[in-house]
Amino acid sequence: METRSNHVLVGGVVMGLIVAVIAFIIWLSQLSGEDTQRYDIFFKQAVDGLAKGSAVTFSGVPVGQIESINLEPKTPEFIRVRISVRSTTPILQGTTATIQGVGFTGVSQIQLDPAPSGAPPIQCPETDPLSQCPYGVPVIPTKPGALGQLLNSAPELLERVSTLAERLTELLSDRNQASIASILENVQDISRSLADRSPEIAATLAETRTTLRQAGVAAEQIGQLAGTTNQMLNQDGKPLVQDLRKTVQSAERSLAALEQTLNETRPAMNTVATQTLPEVNILVRDLRATSESLRSISEKIDRQGAGALIGSPKLPDYEP
Repeated sequence: METRSNHVLVGGVVMGLIVAVIAFIIWLSQLSGEDTQRYDIFFKQAVDGLAKGSAVTFSGVPVGQIESINLEPKTPEFIRVRISVRSTTPILQGTTATIQGVGFTGVSQIQLDPAPSGAPPIQCPETDPLSQCPYGVPVIPTKPGALGQLLNSAPELLERVSTLAERLTELLSDRNQASIASILENVQDISRSLADRSPEIAATLAETRTTLRQAGVAAEQIGQLAGTTNQMLNQDGKPLVQDLRKTVQSAERSLAALEQTLNETRPAMNTVATQTLPEVNILVRDLRATSESLRSISEKIDRQGAGALIGSPKLPDYEP
């Protein structure tokens, strides 16, 4: 009788514990279901390090976990990751998701970056919800993270590194090395020549300084001379200018008087030119003819005597 009562007590305690555990599990499941919100994230990159149950953080604060990771048969370049986060997480329009590595373990998690304050929450539209929510839950847009950008740009980076290595190889070829060595030798020769001629260069610089100093003094003297010339022109030049003006005015008056005189004598000069000068020419011709006649008479008297003017000339005697 006593053994039977012990078995009943143990069985009752075990059954009570089982019921309590089941009730606790149900309570947790109900609490978890009411306190979470599901979102889809479409990554156009590899999701290495992510797995079902991986953490989801919002600005570094854990807010949920990954529920599933699925391939998209129609669009194989995308990978759909469904997450569940607490409903109190401010998932607003402008919130973005990135893949962030956790240390050097190879494990990754999803990092949610906050949106500007005041933005509306991300929700499926009432009209045509499949356009923005193809699987019935809102979609959080992605933003390439540092690791994703590095992985995506790795081929281009490797190509650039390879090109750079080829160019360095061409630059450091034997021919270019010989050219560089020759250039360095020439530079060394030039520096040695400059070092040898440093006294001459110093003397040239000293002469240049002296020349510049003398040029400055000469410029100052020229300035003083210009000031003196301006002063002389302003003080002594004014009387000369006034005398010159008076002389010019007198000359203008003389020219006016001469012009008036010429205007008055022009009729008399016209008369002389038209009447007197032709008569004088005739008189000169008559006088020239008279002088020629007188010259012929005088020559005749000289040869034949005064009788030549009265009778005829005497014939010479004839001798047989």
